[in-house]
Amino acid sequence: MSTPPARADQVFGLFPTPVQLSAGVLPPALVAGLVAHFSQQALQANNSSEQLSHTRMLQPGDSPLLVQAAALITPRLVDFGRLLFGEALGWAIKEMWVNVLDTGGRQSVHNHANSFASGVVYLTETDESARTVFMKSPGGHEFSLKNDHAGVVTGPYNAEKWIAPSPAPGDLLMFPSYLMHAVPPNAGGRRITLAFNAIPTRLESWGYTLSFSA
Repeated sequence: MSTPPARADQVFGLFPTPVQLSAGVLPPALVAGLVAHFSQQALQANNSSEQLSHTRMLQPGDSPLLVQAAALITPRLVDFGRLLFGEALGWAIKEMWVNVLDTGGRQSVHNHANSFASGVVYLTETDESARTVFMKSPGGHEFSLKNDHAGVVTGPYNAEKWIAPSPAPGDLLMFPSYLMHAVPPNAGGRRITLAFNAIPTRLESWGYTLSFSA
């Protein structure tokens, strides 16, 4: 009588957080137009760094360039929203702004309020030192004691940070708005990005419907 094979251990990654990188969403001509038009308007200082400035909060309708960008971003938002909410919902970009990060500048840890999905379109080359970094919320439910020393192997279940892949101009990175993120000190040249916040047009739950407008 043969012995049945032993059952292998199974590890389940519960409730993963989606972060989506979409390559080449904006074409080079549009990227160049956004850089030329908005880099000169990024005059508002940021408390994180003297080398970081941004434009005022903009609506897509404020510029034909933003209208074009929003039209190309929105279909990817629909795909990303399907991951978040399980349905292809309508989405509205409620605000957009351009960030200019010069050499030595950084962006401190933050998230985005009053939105469900956020994103950044990279408009220039990004130095390896200034890739977007995501981190666990300090208010999580993990153990309060850590095993942290030179011999520890970092993996998806014990890591506290995740560094996004190196982007190219025109690439789009999207993430849930609550996700904490930052930009480390920029050791390279000027880094220009177009950021945005978005909301679904509605959310429905067993007879209750919430409608949103940008």
